[in-house]
Amino acid sequence: MARYTEAVCRLCRREGEKLFLKGERCYTPKCSFEKRSYAPGMHGKMNVGRPGRESDYGKQLRAKQKVRRVYGIYERQFRRFYGQALRMRGQTGPNLLTILETRLSNVVYRLGFAASRAQARILVSHGHFVVNGQRADIPSYGISVDDVISVHENSRDTVYFKNLREEAEGRTVPTWLARDLTNLSGRMLRNPERSEIDGNLNEQLVVEYYSR
Repeated sequence: MARYTEAVCRLCRREGEKLFLKGERCYTPKCSFEKRSYAPGMHGKMNVGRPGRESDYGKQLRAKQKVRRVYGIYERQFRRFYGQALRMRGQTGPNLLTILETRLSNVVYRLGFAASRAQARILVSHGHFVVNGQRADIPSYGISVDDVISVHENSRDTVYFKNLREEAEGRTVPTWLARDLTNLSGRMLRNPERSEIDGNLNEQLVVEYYSR
């Protein structure tokens, strides 16, 4: 599957806000968005202060693209997740966000075992984590309630995971997860509520986009 390989700061600039795609760097003055908050491209700086009128379709598209970019998912996979949310009971929008939040790579990020979702995806893909004792190397693997995620025994002696306890200690964990830094593991206590997911995401506009 194709992956985005260009500068991720361009994605933040296109959406007009920080998406925190580079982890801790986004909180420092080195963040590119702090220096160039206008849209990328030759006309980006020229249009500063002249936003123009955005159509309903444009708003829906930007909301959909923003969710995709925050979670690092390409269109084909994102559309599949939307179809899955559509078949679930309850509201489609919150269902979609729940699916995205409970993907293995995102749970690893939420547990503080990675500084960004992109880093979490790499760690999972390289087989550094196990779910309920079984190696899991698919970032989109869905985590269920009471599943236990832990660092693989063979990975604990690497430099990254030796320093992880100290680095992860300062990272907060949402209440729907429980983390054990001593054993480098975590457990999903329940599904996340909408109020516990990024409030800047507008899932209703995403539903409207796919319902056209």
